[in-house]
Amino acid sequence: MSADFTFLFLAAFALTLAGRLWLTLRQIRYVAAHRAAVPAGFTERISLAAHQKAADYTVDRNRMAILTTLVDAALLLAFTVGGGLAWLHEFWAARVDGLIYGLALIFSVMAIGAAIDLPFALYRQFVIEARYGFNRMTLALFFADLLKHTLLGIVIGAPVILAVLWLMAVMGSAWWFWVWLFWSAFNLLILFVYPTWIAPLFNKFSPLADGEMKSRIEALLSRCGFRSSGLFVMDGSKRSSHGNAYFTGFGNNKRIVFFDTLLARLAPPEVEAVLAHELGHFRRRHVLKRIVLMFAASLGFLWLLGQLIDAPWFYNGLGVPAQSTALALILFFLVVPVFTFPFTPVLSQISRRHEFEADAYAAAQTEAGDLSRALVKLYEDNAATLTPDPLHSLFYDSHPPAAVRIARLQAAAR
Repeated sequence: MSADFTFLFLAAFALTLAGRLWLTLRQIRYVAAHRAAVPAGFTERISLAAHQKAADYTVDRNRMAILTTLVDAALLLAFTVGGGLAWLHEFWAARVDGLIYGLALIFSVMAIGAAIDLPFALYRQFVIEARYGFNRMTLALFFADLLKHTLLGIVIGAPVILAVLWLMAVMGSAWWFWVWLFWSAFNLLILFVYPTWIAPLFNKFSPLADGEMKSRIEALLSRCGFRSSGLFVMDGSKRSSHGNAYFTGFGNNKRIVFFDTLLARLAPPEVEAVLAHELGHFRRRHVLKRIVLMFAASLGFLWLLGQLIDAPWFYNGLGVPAQSTALALILFFLVVPVFTFPFTPVLSQISRRHEFEADAYAAAQTEAGDLSRALVKLYEDNAATLTPDPLHSLFYDSHPPAAVRIARLQAAAR
């Protein structure tokens, strides 16, 4: 049974890796092949230089993605059939036991993954992002962020991991259900406290100043029946020139946040239209649907882990000749992406449908032309390619292709 599972894992691993690389290479070739001319429908609003910048940016990011995909794949094999996780188990089992052993083992795997990713993160930020004029972060700020993330991971993550391991140890065969209840409650708590307690650790949030912009937004919120705990401007420009807007929080602790870079680029009617799109997600219950989907998926995965946790072939088939709750958690969440990769386009399709619905809502609440103009500016400012490979887009993109999205808005405007 162990040998059969090893073969199944390696076969799924090879197919997933090949699929990821093939789709990325398709994207590179397709974008490069359409670099020479601005696509029809955008020639009057996007310059050739901006179009070519977006193409080059997309190609560079995808070339980097090929390298990181290969490194991640090698790390997965090293942890599993390569014996890396077995070695870490032996190292910690000889020194500590109980919940501390589990915590040390999980943090070790996370630390190794983070250390390997660090050079790639630096290259993405200070080479690729800088090459196209997006980076505004200093090395000091980068490492300050890294330190804050690490400390938050320890302060929040350690108690959560210990609680999960304790529930797995004391709740019998139904442990997976109790872990799911705890995990769901924890995620809802994070949604509630993130805007007030966590986000301000990384960015400054200032109340939106009085003026035409604020008046338009307040009128829009009134029409949409949306209550928030405040309108804020975030200093996103200290890290990047990319722009965005979003609402965050849960219940009565919802905040509407604008990047300062977005406010500097868009006219007040265009900002209103972008916010109307975000409110469309709220009014169409997309946020609630995604939370329910996430909770349902986590329940299913934890139930499946509950069926595997006492199966020796599960551990032996992945190169670990030992059993523990911590090992089960690590192995399961390392290999789940290998087997769930074929479902990626299903989730992407759901997300794209939500984006169309939010666009339609925005077009009903504001001028469709304003949202269309805002999106074109955002595509240009963020160097998002207007010519993605159709299959790559179908598989991965959470947002519809620009041409399709703008065409729908233009039809609504007419």
